[in-house]
Amino acid sequence: MSFQILGTGSAHPACSQTNDDLSAFLDTSDEWISTRTGIKSRYVCTTETISDLAVEAGRAALRDAGVEPEELDLIICSTIRGDYITPALACVVQNRLGATCPAFDINAACSGFVYMLDVAAGYFARKRVKKVLLIAAEEMSKLLDWKDRRTCVLFGDGAGAAVLGEGDGLRSIRITTSGNMDVLRIPNVQGNSPFGETKDCESYLFMDGQEVYKFAVNAMCNDIRTVIKEAGLTEDDVDFVLPHQANLRVIETAKKRLGIPPEKFHVNISRYGNTSSAGVAILMDEMHRAGAFHPGDVLVISTFGGGLTTGACTLVWTV
Repeated sequence: MSFQILGTGSAHPACSQTNDDLSAFLDTSDEWISTRTGIKSRYVCTTETISDLAVEAGRAALRDAGVEPEELDLIICSTIRGDYITPALACVVQNRLGATCPAFDINAACSGFVYMLDVAAGYFARKRVKKVLLIAAEEMSKLLDWKDRRTCVLFGDGAGAAVLGEGDGLRSIRITTSGNMDVLRIPNVQGNSPFGETKDCESYLFMDGQEVYKFAVNAMCNDIRTVIKEAGLTEDDVDFVLPHQANLRVIETAKKRLGIPPEKFHVNISRYGNTSSAGVAILMDEMHRAGAFHPGDVLVISTFGGGLTTGACTLVWTV
Protein backbone atom coordinates (compact mmCIF):
# COMPACT_ATOMS: atom_id res chain seq x y z
CA MET A 1 0.00 0.00 0.00
CA SER A 2 1.36 3.39 -1.03
CA PHE A 3 -0.38 6.76 -0.95
CA GLN A 4 -1.82 9.40 -3.23
CA ILE A 5 -1.90 13.17 -2.83
CA LEU A 6 -5.42 14.33 -2.03
CA GLY A 7 -4.79 18.05 -1.73
CA THR A 8 -2.13 20.74 -1.34
CA GLY A 9 -1.74 24.11 0.33
CA SER A 10 0.83 26.84 0.93
CA ALA A 11 1.34 30.09 2.79
CA HIS A 12 3.82 32.94 2.86
CA PRO A 13 4.28 36.13 4.91
CA ALA A 14 2.76 39.41 3.81
CA CYS A 15 6.11 41.19 3.43
CA SER A 16 8.01 40.69 0.17
CA GLN A 17 11.53 42.10 -0.09
CA THR A 18 12.97 42.70 -3.55
CA ASN A 19 16.64 42.69 -4.39
CA ASP A 20 16.49 46.48 -4.64
CA ASP A 21 15.06 46.58 -1.11
CA LEU A 22 18.04 44.61 0.18
CA SER A 23 20.48 46.89 -1.62
CA ALA A 24 19.34 49.70 0.69
CA PHE A 25 21.34 48.15 3.55
CA LEU A 26 23.63 45.64 1.79
CA ASP A 27 26.48 46.13 -0.63
CA THR A 28 24.60 44.34 -3.40
CA SER A 29 22.29 44.94 -6.35
CA ASP A 30 19.46 43.33 -8.24
CA GLU A 31 21.88 42.41 -11.04
CA TRP A 32 24.40 40.84 -8.64
CA ILE A 33 21.75 38.66 -6.98
CA SER A 34 19.57 37.73 -9.93
CA THR A 35 22.40 36.78 -12.29
CA ARG A 36 23.99 34.50 -9.69
CA THR A 37 20.86 32.92 -8.22
CA GLY A 38 17.75 33.65 -10.30
CA ILE A 39 16.15 35.29 -7.25
CA LYS A 40 14.31 38.61 -7.62
CA SER A 41 12.42 38.74 -4.30
CA ARG A 42 11.58 36.71 -1.21
CA TYR A 43 8.95 36.73 1.55
CA VAL A 44 10.08 37.40 5.12
CA CYS A 45 8.19 37.14 8.39
CA THR A 46 7.43 40.35 10.26
CA THR A 47 4.44 39.80 12.54
CA GLU A 48 3.83 36.19 11.42
CA THR A 49 5.31 33.16 13.17
CA ILE A 50 6.35 29.88 11.60
CA SER A 51 3.38 28.30 13.38
CA ASP A 52 1.06 30.78 11.65
CA LEU A 53 2.43 29.82 8.24
CA ALA A 54 2.27 26.09 8.98
CA VAL A 55 -1.34 26.27 10.17
CA GLU A 56 -2.43 28.38 7.18
CA ALA A 57 -0.80 25.98 4.71
CA GLY A 58 -2.26 22.97 6.51
CA ARG A 59 -5.77 24.41 6.49
CA ALA A 60 -5.50 25.17 2.78
CA ALA A 61 -4.41 21.60 2.03
CA LEU A 62 -7.24 20.14 4.12
CA ARG A 63 -9.81 22.30 2.31
CA ASP A 64 -8.39 21.28 -1.05
CA ALA A 65 -8.55 17.61 -0.08
CA GLY A 66 -12.02 17.86 1.46
CA VAL A 67 -10.67 16.40 4.70
CA GLU A 68 -11.58 17.54 8.22
CA PRO A 69 -8.86 17.83 10.92
CA GLU A 70 -10.54 15.15 13.05
CA GLU A 71 -10.13 12.68 10.17
CA LEU A 72 -6.34 12.91 10.30
CA ASP A 73 -4.40 9.93 11.59
CA LEU A 74 -1.00 11.66 11.63
CA ILE A 75 0.60 15.09 11.24
CA ILE A 76 4.28 15.44 10.33
CA CYS A 77 6.07 18.76 10.02
CA SER A 78 9.43 19.39 8.42
CA THR A 79 11.34 22.37 9.77
CA ILE A 80 14.86 23.42 10.68
CA ARG A 81 13.49 25.27 13.71
CA GLY A 82 9.97 25.80 14.96
CA ASP A 83 8.80 28.50 17.35
CA TYR A 84 9.74 26.23 20.26
CA ILE A 85 12.42 23.64 20.94
CA THR A 86 9.53 21.77 22.50
CA PRO A 87 6.67 21.32 21.81
CA ALA A 88 7.29 20.34 18.20
CA LEU A 89 5.82 22.49 15.44
CA ALA A 90 3.52 19.58 14.53
CA CYS A 91 2.08 19.62 18.06
CA VAL A 92 1.30 23.33 17.76
CA VAL A 93 -0.36 22.68 14.39
CA GLN A 94 -2.39 19.78 15.80
CA ASN A 95 -3.70 21.98 18.60
CA ARG A 96 -4.60 24.93 16.39
CA LEU A 97 -6.26 22.78 13.73
CA GLY A 98 -8.31 20.90 16.30
CA ALA A 99 -6.92 17.50 15.31
CA THR A 100 -6.38 14.69 17.83
CA CYS A 101 -3.85 12.47 16.03
CA PRO A 102 -0.15 11.89 16.81
CA ALA A 103 2.12 14.66 15.57
CA PHE A 104 5.88 15.06 15.32
CA ASP A 105 8.63 16.97 13.49
CA ILE A 106 11.55 15.89 11.35
CA ASN A 107 14.63 17.91 10.38
CA ALA A 108 16.33 16.92 7.14
CA ALA A 109 17.00 20.54 6.15
CA CYS A 110 15.98 21.27 2.54
CA SER A 111 15.26 17.57 1.85
CA GLY A 112 12.59 17.47 4.53
CA PHE A 113 9.52 17.25 2.30
CA VAL A 114 10.73 14.07 0.59
CA TYR A 115 11.83 12.63 3.94
CA MET A 116 8.28 13.19 5.20
CA LEU A 117 6.88 11.39 2.18
CA ASP A 118 9.17 8.44 2.92
CA VAL A 119 8.14 8.33 6.58
CA ALA A 120 4.46 8.55 5.64
CA ALA A 121 4.88 5.74 3.10
CA GLY A 122 5.94 3.46 5.94
CA TYR A 123 2.80 4.25 7.92
CA PHE A 124 0.60 3.54 4.90
CA ALA A 125 2.49 0.29 4.19
CA ARG A 126 1.80 -0.89 7.76
CA LYS A 127 -1.86 0.17 7.41
CA ARG A 128 -1.53 2.45 10.43
CA VAL A 129 -3.06 5.49 8.70
CA LYS A 130 -5.64 6.53 6.13
CA LYS A 131 -5.20 10.32 6.14
CA VAL A 132 -1.91 12.14 6.79
CA LEU A 133 -1.08 15.85 6.78
CA LEU A 134 2.46 16.86 5.85
CA ILE A 135 3.63 20.45 6.35
CA ALA A 136 7.05 21.86 5.46
CA ALA A 137 7.46 25.24 7.15
CA GLU A 138 10.60 27.34 7.37
CA GLU A 139 11.49 30.76 8.78
CA MET A 140 14.98 31.13 7.33
CA SER A 141 15.04 34.91 7.88
CA LYS A 142 15.61 34.32 11.62
CA LEU A 143 18.65 32.09 10.97
CA LEU A 144 20.68 34.40 8.72
CA ASP A 145 23.41 36.96 9.20
CA TRP A 146 21.82 39.93 7.45
CA LYS A 147 25.24 41.55 7.08
CA ASP A 148 26.49 38.67 4.90
CA ARG A 149 25.40 39.32 1.33
CA ARG A 150 26.62 35.89 0.21
CA THR A 151 23.92 34.06 2.18
CA CYS A 152 21.14 36.35 3.38
CA VAL A 153 19.99 37.20 -0.16
CA LEU A 154 19.33 33.53 -0.93
CA PHE A 155 16.59 32.60 1.51
CA GLY A 156 12.95 33.30 2.26
CA ASP A 157 10.13 32.20 4.56
CA GLY A 158 7.11 30.07 3.70
CA ALA A 159 5.19 26.85 4.17
CA GLY A 160 3.81 24.14 1.89
CA ALA A 161 1.50 21.25 2.76
CA ALA A 162 0.00 18.09 1.33
CA VAL A 163 -2.74 15.73 2.49
CA LEU A 164 -2.08 12.08 1.71
CA GLY A 165 -4.59 9.26 1.44
CA GLU A 166 -4.50 5.58 0.53
CA GLY A 167 -3.59 4.91 -3.09
CA ASP A 168 -0.76 4.02 -5.44
CA GLY A 169 0.62 7.43 -6.37
CA LEU A 170 4.13 6.86 -4.99
CA ARG A 171 6.17 4.82 -7.45
CA SER A 172 9.71 5.23 -6.09
CA ILE A 173 11.56 7.17 -3.43
CA ARG A 174 15.18 7.67 -2.41
CA ILE A 175 16.71 9.46 0.58
CA THR A 176 20.43 9.74 1.33
CA THR A 177 22.75 11.28 3.90
CA SER A 178 26.45 12.06 3.64
CA GLY A 179 27.31 13.31 7.12
CA ASN A 180 29.07 16.62 6.59
CA MET A 181 29.12 19.57 8.97
CA ASP A 182 31.76 21.58 7.11
CA VAL A 183 29.97 23.05 4.10
CA LEU A 184 26.50 23.89 5.46
CA ARG A 185 25.51 24.36 9.09
CA ILE A 186 23.63 26.51 11.61
CA PRO A 187 25.15 26.40 15.13
CA ASN A 188 22.82 25.92 18.07
CA VAL A 189 22.30 28.15 21.11
CA GLN A 190 25.00 27.33 23.65
CA GLY A 191 23.23 28.20 26.89
CA ASN A 192 25.13 29.07 30.08
CA SER A 193 25.54 25.84 32.00
CA PRO A 194 28.10 26.23 34.83
CA PHE A 195 29.07 22.57 34.48
CA GLY A 196 30.67 22.59 31.05
CA GLU A 197 32.77 24.80 28.86
CA THR A 198 30.72 26.95 26.53
CA LYS A 199 32.10 28.63 23.44
CA ASP A 200 30.90 31.89 22.04
CA CYS A 201 29.66 31.41 18.49
CA GLU A 202 27.36 33.19 16.10
CA SER A 203 24.26 31.09 15.51
CA TYR A 204 23.90 32.08 11.86
CA LEU A 205 23.78 29.94 8.76
CA PHE A 206 27.18 29.17 7.23
CA MET A 207 27.45 27.84 3.69
CA ASP A 208 30.36 27.08 1.39
CA GLY A 209 28.57 27.96 -1.82
CA GLN A 210 30.96 26.28 -4.25
CA GLU A 211 30.96 22.96 -2.40
CA VAL A 212 27.19 22.97 -2.03
CA TYR A 213 26.84 23.73 -5.75
CA LYS A 214 28.97 20.74 -6.76
CA PHE A 215 27.17 18.44 -4.33
CA ALA A 216 23.75 19.66 -5.44
CA VAL A 217 24.26 19.20 -9.18
CA ASN A 218 25.68 15.68 -8.82
CA ALA A 219 23.02 14.66 -6.29
CA MET A 220 20.15 15.96 -8.39
CA CYS A 221 21.31 14.15 -11.52
CA ASN A 222 22.05 10.87 -9.75
CA ASP A 223 18.85 10.87 -7.70
CA ILE A 224 16.56 11.75 -10.60
CA ARG A 225 18.02 9.00 -12.78
CA THR A 226 17.72 6.52 -9.90
CA VAL A 227 14.09 7.15 -8.96
CA ILE A 228 12.97 7.15 -12.59
CA LYS A 229 14.65 3.77 -13.15
CA GLU A 230 13.30 2.33 -9.88
CA ALA A 231 9.79 3.38 -10.92
CA GLY A 232 10.18 1.31 -14.10
CA LEU A 233 10.05 4.44 -16.24
CA THR A 234 12.30 6.33 -18.63
CA GLU A 235 13.14 10.01 -18.80
CA ASP A 236 10.68 10.31 -21.69
CA ASP A 237 7.86 9.27 -19.34
CA VAL A 238 8.39 12.23 -17.00
CA ASP A 239 5.88 15.07 -17.33
CA PHE A 240 7.12 17.43 -14.61
CA VAL A 241 10.32 17.86 -12.61
CA LEU A 242 9.99 19.82 -9.35
CA PRO A 243 13.54 20.56 -8.16
CA HIS A 244 14.57 22.11 -4.87
CA GLN A 245 14.39 25.87 -5.30
CA ALA A 246 17.88 26.69 -4.06
CA ASN A 247 19.68 28.32 -6.96
CA LEU A 248 18.71 28.63 -10.61
CA ARG A 249 22.29 27.86 -11.69
CA VAL A 250 22.11 24.44 -10.02
CA ILE A 251 18.86 23.64 -11.82
CA GLU A 252 20.14 24.88 -15.19
CA THR A 253 23.31 22.80 -14.91
CA ALA A 254 21.35 19.67 -13.98
CA LYS A 255 19.04 20.23 -16.95
CA LYS A 256 21.97 20.07 -19.33
CA ARG A 257 23.19 16.75 -17.89
CA LEU A 258 19.84 14.98 -17.90
CA GLY A 259 17.91 13.71 -20.89
CA ILE A 260 14.65 15.32 -19.80
CA PRO A 261 13.43 18.23 -21.95
CA PRO A 262 14.27 21.48 -20.14
CA GLU A 263 10.70 22.78 -20.35
CA LYS A 264 9.64 20.00 -17.96
CA PHE A 265 11.66 21.60 -15.12
CA HIS A 266 9.64 24.12 -13.13
CA VAL A 267 10.75 26.93 -10.83
CA ASN A 268 9.34 29.74 -8.72
CA ILE A 269 12.62 30.74 -7.08
CA SER A 270 12.47 34.24 -8.54
CA ARG A 271 9.60 35.16 -6.17
CA TYR A 272 10.39 33.01 -3.12
CA GLY A 273 14.12 32.45 -2.90
CA ASN A 274 15.20 29.31 -1.08
CA THR A 275 12.53 28.37 1.47
CA SER A 276 14.39 25.19 2.46
CA SER A 277 12.09 22.16 2.82
CA ALA A 278 9.01 24.24 1.98
CA GLY A 279 10.21 25.04 -1.55
CA VAL A 280 8.99 22.03 -3.54
CA ALA A 281 5.77 21.85 -1.52
CA ILE A 282 4.98 25.50 -2.34
CA LEU A 283 5.82 24.91 -6.00
CA MET A 284 3.59 21.81 -6.12
CA ASP A 285 0.68 23.73 -4.61
CA GLU A 286 1.05 26.64 -7.04
CA MET A 287 1.15 24.33 -10.04
CA HIS A 288 -1.77 22.24 -8.78
CA ARG A 289 -3.94 25.32 -8.23
CA ALA A 290 -2.99 26.61 -11.69
CA GLY A 291 -4.34 23.37 -13.20
CA ALA A 292 -0.95 22.17 -14.44
CA PHE A 293 -1.33 18.56 -13.26
CA HIS A 294 -3.75 15.96 -14.60
CA PRO A 295 -4.48 12.41 -13.46
CA GLY A 296 -1.76 10.08 -14.69
CA ASP A 297 0.94 12.75 -14.95
CA VAL A 298 4.37 11.63 -13.75
CA LEU A 299 6.10 14.01 -11.32
CA VAL A 300 9.71 13.77 -10.20
CA ILE A 301 10.79 15.69 -7.09
CA SER A 302 14.46 16.22 -6.27
CA THR A 303 15.83 17.93 -3.15
CA PHE A 304 19.15 18.42 -1.38
CA GLY A 305 20.28 20.24 1.73
CA GLY A 306 22.25 20.39 4.95
CA GLY A 307 23.34 17.14 6.44
CA LEU A 308 24.26 16.67 3.68
CA THR A 309 20.93 15.11 2.70
CA THR A 310 19.12 14.39 -0.53
CA GLY A 311 15.62 13.19 -1.32
CA ALA A 312 13.93 12.32 -4.58
CA CYS A 313 10.79 10.50 -5.62
CA THR A 314 8.54 9.64 -8.54
CA LEU A 315 4.82 10.29 -8.11
CA VAL A 316 1.84 9.69 -10.34
CA TRP A 317 -0.71 12.48 -9.93
CA THR A 318 -4.18 11.18 -9.12
CA VAL A 319 -6.25 14.23 -8.09
